[in-house]
Amino acid sequence: METAVARHAFDELMVPVYAPSTFIPVRGSGLDLWDQAGRRYLDMTGGIAVCALGHAHAALVDVLHDQARRLWHISNHFTNEPVLRLAKVLTEATFADKVFFCNSGAEANEAALKLARKWAHDRYGTSKTRIISCLNSFHGRTLFTVSVGGQAKYSDSFGPLPPQIAHIPYNDIQSVRAAMGEDVCAVIVEPIQGEGGVFPADVDYLRELRRLCDEKNALLIFDEIQSGMGRTGQLFAYMGYGVVPDILTSAKALGNGFPIAAMLTTESLAQTLVVGSHGTTYGGSPLSAAVAYKVLEIINTPTFLARVTEAGDTLRAVLEKLIAKYPTVFSVVRGKGLMLGLALTSAYAGQAREFRSAAEKNGLLLLVAGPDVIRLVPALIIEDKHIHEVDVLLDKSVKTWLATA
Repeated sequence: METAVARHAFDELMVPVYAPSTFIPVRGSGLDLWDQAGRRYLDMTGGIAVCALGHAHAALVDVLHDQARRLWHISNHFTNEPVLRLAKVLTEATFADKVFFCNSGAEANEAALKLARKWAHDRYGTSKTRIISCLNSFHGRTLFTVSVGGQAKYSDSFGPLPPQIAHIPYNDIQSVRAAMGEDVCAVIVEPIQGEGGVFPADVDYLRELRRLCDEKNALLIFDEIQSGMGRTGQLFAYMGYGVVPDILTSAKALGNGFPIAAMLTTESLAQTLVVGSHGTTYGGSPLSAAVAYKVLEIINTPTFLARVTEAGDTLRAVLEKLIAKYPTVFSVVRGKGLMLGLALTSAYAGQAREFRSAAEKNGLLLLVAGPDVIRLVPALIIEDKHIHEVDVLLDKSVKTWLATA
């Protein structure tokens, strides 16, 4: 018999690193979530850009059940059929020749950064170790990746931090030029900054990063953990920019909620890592790989990706209409495809969370990207009826919020 639980159990039992909502979701289907009381919510968070195919997608449920009856886990003393199939389709669909599978975006970035450091060490010696990242970036919660991410609030009090990491403003070409020296082994960047406010990179900025990395014999790493897997209307955002990295990291939507992540790279770079130099217990398990293979099969088609672009344009139009109606409240829409940020004006700076709470009261689930930006990263299967409902609920939520602000 299941033990009954309520929200207060979180405060009593869990390490307080999160501050979850007052309700507990218990069931989902597509973009719909229901709580313990049976109330429905329209989910525009997608599990923070994870559930690209929505909640409880029937095809993924079938694949998971089928694989669970066959093989769950066998350790890295063996390989398995699902992971080899997944590696084949990922490399065929991207610039990469080789893949390393792990469990989370932080692990994928950790692997990418370790690869870059070891590659530089083996090729150039101990003087080429510096990593350049961007202010307000987010690359994970391990000590290495939280140090590389340019947000002090996530790394304060955890020192001493790994050294030889520099942070520069995002989209600032001159800052990159000033920071790039012969001691740089890698530059890591999000083609679209997610947690930092949903800022797309300028194409000239990414092109200059590529040129400078080539000039200074440094590696270019694209963190596509949030922007990848169809989120921008391309399988990965780099494809829309026409700038190819040396290493790419993917997670979140890769498994639609089943934990899996990948570091993709070239044949020559992959040879830097040898047996025993890196690893993970659960990475690339038969269960996770089988699910991810199906996710990729569904997403990576011209028809599906074209619909993401179409839906993104429609949703953007809704947000632009909201700005026109409330110009003193909202200022601009940023992002690509179905990765969009709605920025508050200076008059309402710092109140993104308050607006999110008002929306939740009206049955609409939203995210924030910093204190001043509302973030929408819904399931990529969003339909026009959902976007119409967002339109109605956003307007209702603005009224609710302003009435109490």
